[in-house]
Amino acid sequence: MTTYNANVVVHIDELLSTKQLNDVEVVLSEVTGVVSSCVHERTPHLLVVDYDSRAVHSGTLLGHIKDGGLHAELVGGI
Repeated sequence: MTTYNANVVVHIDELLSTKQLNDVEVVLSEVTGVVSSCVHERTPHLLVVDYDSRAVHSGTLLGHIKDGGLHAELVGGI
């Protein structure tokens, strides 16, 4: 099966603890089409999500984050 890899950077407005960031990563990892998501310890406001663009849209990924009560926006995404 061919995957169409894309990635998007999401800026999270809140300052989250390591556990909260891990929780966001887990939520996204359960979304069909998501390959991985991660936050670097030096840039805890920026979440990088790798996904199959044929299976899920970047706006849907943002919606999952916002559904958790966070304020966030796509960086350079549509």
